[in-house]
Amino acid sequence: MGIGELDREAHVPEATSAGAAPRTLAEALRARDDEGLAALLRARPDLLSPVPNDLTQLATRAGTRGSVVRALERLDRFALQTAEALAVAPDPAPYPVLLALLAGDEGDPAIEAALPGAVALLREQALVWGEDDRLRLVRTARELLAPSAQHPSPTGLGPTVAEATAGMSPGRVQEIIAAAGLPATHDPVSAVAALTELFTDRARMGALLDEASPEALSVLDRLVWGPPYGEVTANPAPPVRWLRDRGLLLPVSARTMVLPREVALHLRGGRAHRAPEPVAPVVEVAREYRPQVVDSAAAGQAYTALATVEELLKSWDQGGPQVLRAGGMSVRDLKRTAAALDVTEQVAAFWLELCFGAGLLASDGEADERYAPTPAYDEWLDLPPAERWARLVAPWLTATRAPGLVGGQDAKGRTLAVLGPDLDRGAAPEVRHRVLELLATLPPGAAADPGTVFARLRWERPPRGAAQPVPPRAPQAAARTDETTGTGTGTRPEVHDDLRSRLARWTLAEAELLGLTGRGALASPARALLNLPLAEASTPTDHGGRVELSVAAGRAATLLAPLLPEAVDHVLLQADLTAVAPGPLRRPLADALAVLADVESKGGATVYRFTPGSVRRALDSGRSASDLHDFLAAHSRTPVPQPLAYLIDDVARRHGHLRVGAASAYVRCDDDAVLGEILADRRSAALGLRRLAPTVLAAQTDPASLLDGLRSMGYAPAAESAEGDVLVTRADAYRTPARTAPAPVPEGPPVPDTTLLGAAVKAIRAGDRAATAVRKEPAAPAASAGGLPRTSAAETLATVQAAAMTGTAVWIGYVNAEGAASQRVIAPVRVEGGFVTGYDHTADEVRTYPLHRITGVAELADDQV
Repeated sequence: MGIGELDREAHVPEATSAGAAPRTLAEALRARDDEGLAALLRARPDLLSPVPNDLTQLATRAGTRGSVVRALERLDRFALQTAEALAVAPDPAPYPVLLALLAGDEGDPAIEAALPGAVALLREQALVWGEDDRLRLVRTARELLAPSAQHPSPTGLGPTVAEATAGMSPGRVQEIIAAAGLPATHDPVSAVAALTELFTDRARMGALLDEASPEALSVLDRLVWGPPYGEVTANPAPPVRWLRDRGLLLPVSARTMVLPREVALHLRGGRAHRAPEPVAPVVEVAREYRPQVVDSAAAGQAYTALATVEELLKSWDQGGPQVLRAGGMSVRDLKRTAAALDVTEQVAAFWLELCFGAGLLASDGEADERYAPTPAYDEWLDLPPAERWARLVAPWLTATRAPGLVGGQDAKGRTLAVLGPDLDRGAAPEVRHRVLELLATLPPGAAADPGTVFARLRWERPPRGAAQPVPPRAPQAAARTDETTGTGTGTRPEVHDDLRSRLARWTLAEAELLGLTGRGALASPARALLNLPLAEASTPTDHGGRVELSVAAGRAATLLAPLLPEAVDHVLLQADLTAVAPGPLRRPLADALAVLADVESKGGATVYRFTPGSVRRALDSGRSASDLHDFLAAHSRTPVPQPLAYLIDDVARRHGHLRVGAASAYVRCDDDAVLGEILADRRSAALGLRRLAPTVLAAQTDPASLLDGLRSMGYAPAAESAEGDVLVTRADAYRTPARTAPAPVPEGPPVPDTTLLGAAVKAIRAGDRAATAVRKEPAAPAASAGGLPRTSAAETLATVQAAAMTGTAVWIGYVNAEGAASQRVIAPVRVEGGFVTGYDHTADEVRTYPLHRITGVAELADDQV
């Protein structure tokens, strides 16, 4: 559609009288109250960028292709079916005609009950305007939804008789009406009208079809629900010739026939859609549990989520995997992470993206860029468990990144990497919210059937291109020739795995991993997070105002806290060099024990194992043997076993006996016999050692490699500084610089808040009053070809001075400093120093204008003053 057509649809030459039916979309918008305009701008926020000057501009923008496409994509299935029915109805269409197209000849009480709401929704979003006796679909929407050979309609209908016979020779039209039993006419227009009247007359059309053979009716049955096109041979079979001769099939090209819309509607019983869906599918219950069981299961999984995140980031305390050049983490590193967490690669990708979205994980930005925990991770560790959980789920709920896409391919065939680019999907937050809200509609403790959840989501937002007929291969049809009948039909693609359905499936899995659901049912903390009524609440809460997500997350954490297992401050030491934690350990104890021992198994009770390497790790961190003995004695409910005490003393006796520093590297030891033993050991050949002094060896490798090499030989060296002091290494020493969590990438403009909507509606109203104000006709032509008034400087000054004295409003033409011309309605209050100050009705504020930039001035009509 061209700009001129848009202008004709939106232009309002003059104000309509009160109560008159609107003639354009702009007039229909002008008749709305402020709440109606605000509802339109809320439903279609793209119309606010920038704020329209007046209602005519708003109507023009609402009819642009991009805006209409976005609006159609956000309709539910029945509202979209209503718009599709209007696209194949006469323009304008009375309400009974629209109802007949949807409900058919037999009627449908469900459709009759749902249709007023669908029409009201289309009106609210400015896709339909006009009274019920003259419903009009916005021209751009009609062009998008109306059937054509290049763009088949989702209804499966073809062109009308008038459209299909356009360009047909008059003689051929007369032959068709003669074969159909109609009298000859004097012109093709009346002939087409007579044929259309025949096809829309139920009784006469039924009599005509009674003459058809079963084979001819079979051909019509194949085309009736679409695609309406079929290919024929040069010499069609008799049934096809019979249909063609009577206009029941009309030629599109030499080898292609089409079923006219009027014929298809008769065969369908008047219905535009094969399966209208006026009622949303119901989310069904798969299984029911006691609410307490659901909350307990969800709390257990929430604790597991916290432990998993902590385990993941703790393993990267010294720096994680390298960042790929294109961004993200390599497949090999993802596999290693999945193996370390004992989960699948897809689940590992979720945990990584969760940490990234919560700001706990980022790249360090160095030349050799690697992933590592951020300083926010240390702050997160100091929080109570329930608050740590809330810090994870709140960003997840609003994140646009979709971990489920990891491993797939982008439009260019490149594999999508975890933590990499191109994982943002603007629909993700909306789908997550909606899935959890649908779960909340079920009784407390009820788990939803996932299939019905997906069906409900597809009804609320039909997938783009779903259930559409196969388009013909221009100009041939989608159907292939059948040797017997001379025609055939195509197949319809079904959309089973659209993006929203995949997002919903991932949401159900991720909500279970995070503890928002337990056994598939929504838990009480999740209800609080969504600001929904709690399962045990007797009365629903007020949802009129939106609660801040941080506040809702705090409420959810408060509900979760009593359900989490209480942290313990002790372990049970055993003689086999293990320690059993009977529950989650308090933070200082957990950190210290993680350095002193290795985790052997997890579950209801965590088992730690003491090894020479783990004890050496604790000594490297600055602890002495006596410190370790005191620590274990203070936190064990059982006596310290003798094997564990011997292990600590033995490792401590050898720890630091050797000293490694930087030459490239050196080894220092007071016992020269030990250094001689190292030199004689064949395993030390790779280290490049040579004796510098009786107590010093120099190495050809770096200190870290030298430490690892000596430890692999069974020694317990310690690193030392340039001053000769033992270096204390800490597991949590490496952190990235301060990083902010990634911001969500929204899909389209954000929904405006109430304040912005009120200001926008006020500005549009003010601009519209100025644009539609009636001006007095000047004695001489005062307006230029562009519509702006033209007066001399003296006339301009005299007029605005008079208006300031009398307190009346005038119409001015104004050119700003950039040379942009505009027209305004102002009420001057002061004229001095070459400036006029007055109330600008267009901008709805007081402004000052230089007189030399006013091109001209004209008085308003008396009834506009």
